[in-house]
Formats: sequence, structure tokens, C-alpha cells
Amino acid sequence: MDLEEKLALATRNTEEVVSVEELKALLETKEHPRAYVGYEPSGEIHLGHLITVNKLKDLQSIGFEIVVLLADIHAYLNEKGSFEEIRKLAERNMKTFISFGLEEKSAKFILGSDYQLNKDYTLEILKLARITTLNRAKRSMDEVSRRKEDPMVSQMIYPLMQSLDIAYLGIDVAVGGIDQRKIHMLARENLPVLGYKAPICIHTPIISGLDGEKMSKSKGNYISISDSAEEVERKIMKAFCPPKVVEGNPVIDLAKHYVFPAFGRVKIERDSKFGGDIEYENFEAMVEDFKSGALHPLDLKKAVARYLNATIDKAREKFRRLSGGSQTS
Repeated sequence: MDLEEKLALATRNTEEVVSVEELKALLETKEHPRAYVGYEPSGEIHLGHLITVNKLKDLQSIGFEIVVLLADIHAYLNEKGSFEEIRKLAERNMKTFISFGLEEKSAKFILGSDYQLNKDYTLEILKLARITTLNRAKRSMDEVSRRKEDPMVSQMIYPLMQSLDIAYLGIDVAVGGIDQRKIHMLARENLPVLGYKAPICIHTPIISGLDGEKMSKSKGNYISISDSAEEVERKIMKAFCPPKVVEGNPVIDLAKHYVFPAFGRVKIERDSKFGGDIEYENFEAMVEDFKSGALHPLDLKKAVARYLNATIDKAREKFRRLSGGSQTS
């Protein structure tokens, strides 16, 4: 695979890369760069979480070493439960990510508490605290904090730790949703002051809920990996998908970020009176037909549901093997 092909895979389906020039230079000079994502252990993994897993898989395919930080202390600081509860979730999340295609041979899973309680790490956090204003720390947490209006002091420590994690884990490329941007920019600015290199940052988009609104657990407008095949199909058939509209269309987003990267091409099955089956070898061709009205929303929904279920079923089976037969739900 040549440099341009690697760069295309590394940057596809991203919201932003800071910066493309630095990423290209890294690919030219380092055979096995190191990339990571940090995840607060979560009770229910849904497709919104897995968009960054897809990016890690892209990077893995072009030779990156992958680090997945199971951020148990971050979760505790962000009021996500007791340490015991969080640790159990971390173990389950690790198995889920492996089930969805992260190769164990070149992906390393690390608990934050394995090193974040060390004396040297704590001293570096204090050094970061001395060069970071309270206002900057608060702003960096705006998109991820559970208490935006009245944050706890613990949530001001969170971005400092996330910045230092990048340095401590020897990371070349920090991957995260675009909601992580302010924290990553804090790391790029402050880590060099402490003698560490600034990370390259790859940001993925935030996928909207199936109703076109912000994804929310209370609204149930997302697809969980614990949903049955029938539930996945039901949710997609009800999803917001206006004819000829691409922007803000969650079904189009599912095709772009989950179906095409996993399968490479998509076959739309439809009755001969509606034009018969049609196969798309790339996402762009499918979008053009959808925009023109040649591809009906119902046919798109049926195809997306079918392909997503194939992906989730395969992951569920692997999860059962990893868990000795237990279920994800």
C-alpha cells in the first residue's frame, strides 16, 4: 500500500485531522506509529461509540499499533459510578471492541488505573495544572462533562489527565470524536511545554440519533449492540430519512460510517417493478442515486438494516465466545 492509499484510509470519514501534513510526515517516517482512543467504560455500547473503533481499524490496517485506554479513573471523575461498577464495565467493553474487529495482536487494552495513580504521573499532572487556566480547563470539558453548569473540581482534572495520557502512552495520533477537540488542542498546546511532543489529532463526526436529533439514551434513538435483529430493523424502518436529503440523514450516515467501510459495496434488493436489484461499489454512487430520487428511502433502510444486522450478529457471536457463552445484554 503506497503513502497516498494509507493517507486516504487514515483520513476517510473524519471530521478533522490536525494536521494532515503532520500525519503524512508520520506515515513517511515511522513504520508502526501508535494511535489511541480513550473510552470511559459504558454500560451500553451503541453505534455512536463504534465510529472511533472503525477509525482505529482503518489505522490498524495501515500498520498502526493501537492502544485502547479503558479510562476507569476518568469515568470515576465524571461521576459514572463506583470503581467496582466501572471495572466490570471496562472488561465487557474491551470484549465488545475486540468483537467488532479490533485485532488483539496489534491492539493493546490498558486500564487508566494501571498507571494514573503512580507518583510520577501525579507530579506531571500538577505541572500541567500550573500552566493551565481554570477557564481553559472548563472550556475543554464543555462537550463531555456531566455537569456543564456547575462542574466539580474533579472534572477540571479530567482534561489534564487526558492530555498527559497521550504522552505517557507514547501516542503519535490521538483519535476521538469531534467533541474531544478542545481537550486535544489543550494537549497540543501544553504537552510541549513539559517536554513532550504534540500529538496529531484525528476527529470523527458525532452521529445524530435515528430521529435526526442528538443521540440520547432517554430517547432510545440509537442502535445498541444488544438490540435484537428485529429491534435493529424496527428502529431503522422508523428512522428519519427524507427523500433526496443527505445532510442530517441518519440512515445515510449509517451507510457511510458502518456499512461501506465493513462491506465495500452494497446491494439494494428491490422488486423488478421498482427497477430490480442494484449494487453500489462506493458510497458516492449510492448518494447520487438517493439525491436524484432513483433510490427510495424504504429500499435504503431495508439494505442498511440487513447489513448492520450481519455486522452485529457476527460481533455478538464473537462476544459470546470471548465471554464463555454469556450475552451482551
